[in-house]
Amino acid sequence: MVRPAAVLDVDGTLVDTNYHHALAWHRAFRERNVLVPLWRLHRHIGMGGDKFVTAVAGDAVEERLGDQVRTRWEQIFNELLPEVEPTAGARELVKTLKQRGNRVVFATSAIRAHFDIFLDEKLDARAFAHGAVTKDDAEASKPDADLIDAALVQLGGGPAVMVGDTPWDCEAARKAGIETICLLTGGYAEAELRAAGAIAVFESPQDLCDRLEETPLG
Repeated sequence: MVRPAAVLDVDGTLVDTNYHHALAWHRAFRERNVLVPLWRLHRHIGMGGDKFVTAVAGDAVEERLGDQVRTRWEQIFNELLPEVEPTAGARELVKTLKQRGNRVVFATSAIRAHFDIFLDEKLDARAFAHGAVTKDDAEASKPDADLIDAALVQLGGGPAVMVGDTPWDCEAARKAGIETICLLTGGYAEAELRAAGAIAVFESPQDLCDRLEETPLG
C-alpha cells in the first residue's frame, strides 16, 4: 500500500509568520493612507499577495496602489524575518513523514525568496522534500488550486493530503480534489477550519507528528 503524500503549506504551518505578515501589510497600507484593521488583514493571511489587496481593501485600491503596497509589504516583512521561528515540531514532522515513506511536497503562497529562507535557514528541511511549489511557480495563488495542482504533478500521482493552517488551504485543496488536515498555528479556530472542510485539526506540527496514525497520512 502506498502511503499518501503530504502537500505541506509553509507560512503559518511550519513557520510562525501569520501575524508578522499581518503587521507588514498593515504598515504598507498605512504608509499610503489606507487604514485596514489588523484583524481584517489577519483573516486573509494565507491568501496570495496577488489577491490580497483587492480582498482587504477593494478593487480601487488594487488598481491605484496594489503593486506599491505589495513591494512595501515585502520590504517590511524582510525586516521582520529575523524574528520568525519554526512552529513547534515543524522540522520533526517533515523528517518523520520522509522516514515513514510519505513523500513531501511544499506548496506555499510565499514568494521563492522567503520560502528559501524558511526552508534552509529556519527549518533546515530541504533534504526531506520531494519537491516544492511557490507563488512564483503558479499562475494563481491560494485559494485557487494552481499551487496544489502543481504539487500533485510533481508527485506524479497517487493519494495525497494537504496540511495547512487556514481556510484558504482547505479551499485550494478541495478544488484540487484532496483533503486537508489543519493546524491551529495560523490563528484560526478549530470550528472555522472544520467548517472550511478540514478533516482533522491539530494544535501544532508536533501534535500531528505524535498522532499521525489517527490521520490518512498514517
